[in-house]
Amino acid sequence: MFMSNNACFVPTSFWLTGIPGLEPLHIWFSIPFSSMYLVAVVGNVTILAVVKMEHSLHQPMYFFLCMLAVIDLVLSTSTMPKLLSIFWFGAHNIDLDACLAQMFFIHCFATVESGIFLAMAFDRYVAICDPLRHTSVLTHTVVSRLGLAALLRGVLYIGPLPLMIRLRLSFYQTQIIAHSYCEHMAVVTLACGDTTVNNLYGMGIGFLVLILDSLAITASYVMIFRAVMGLATPEARLKTLGTCSSHICAILVFYIPIAVSSLTHRFGHHVPPHIHIILANFYLLIPPILNPVVYAVRTKQIRGRLLHILKAGAQLK
Repeated sequence: MFMSNNACFVPTSFWLTGIPGLEPLHIWFSIPFSSMYLVAVVGNVTILAVVKMEHSLHQPMYFFLCMLAVIDLVLSTSTMPKLLSIFWFGAHNIDLDACLAQMFFIHCFATVESGIFLAMAFDRYVAICDPLRHTSVLTHTVVSRLGLAALLRGVLYIGPLPLMIRLRLSFYQTQIIAHSYCEHMAVVTLACGDTTVNNLYGMGIGFLVLILDSLAITASYVMIFRAVMGLATPEARLKTLGTCSSHICAILVFYIPIAVSSLTHRFGHHVPPHIHIILANFYLLIPPILNPVVYAVRTKQIRGRLLHILKAGAQLK
């Protein structure tokens, strides 16, 4: 590495601390984190396999669910293998380019996931408010284009983040990132020089993705609830709302950990650093774990197919 005259470095790599302040407990933390990662991988792969095998599930809602499963696999795999290598082998070092790549994948696919939830809200809106046109509006081509649009939006929004760090922030005060993965602000705060552009861009993207997406999803559900309240009987209302319950649960599972993590980061100045880091890791692990559980429990077709597979496996024994 190169050291400038003002004692700032040009690093070729960074040092991830893992969970700062709790280093002696890293080996114990590896047990729940590795278990949760395994559950996330198995659960999401199972969802993908079930939807692929069950032709009755070849519908827009389940195609979007498969997109969520792939995104959750990418999100968890972007962080957990490195975190576990820190816990198990003390492999704290991460190359600069690998750090920026990890940052891109984490923030990009979190943005893509928010976009998929928005597309799923549109799917539920059409299915309930205009059911006769649902199959003609949400064709396989349209579903694919919505998924591609969410991916492109994530790439366009998040792509500049690592590029601006690479091109604008060459010198750093230290190599040590007090985090378990290369989170954008954790890296930017180490930089020497003016980071205003990086900070403003990061905040702007956060506003565009989280605030605007959540407002659009809320607006779609306001219209859905208005349509549901117009149904003749309470039974019909409950049955119709039941088709949205899995989506609503998945949205809450995604946005609540983000909100809690963001609020503690922005306003929890007296919260110990290790709490921030643990919450940040849970934010990346909870949705991949709970999304398959929510849909397996709440969706009759998926639950039925899983039970059929389990019974077939038991009979083979």
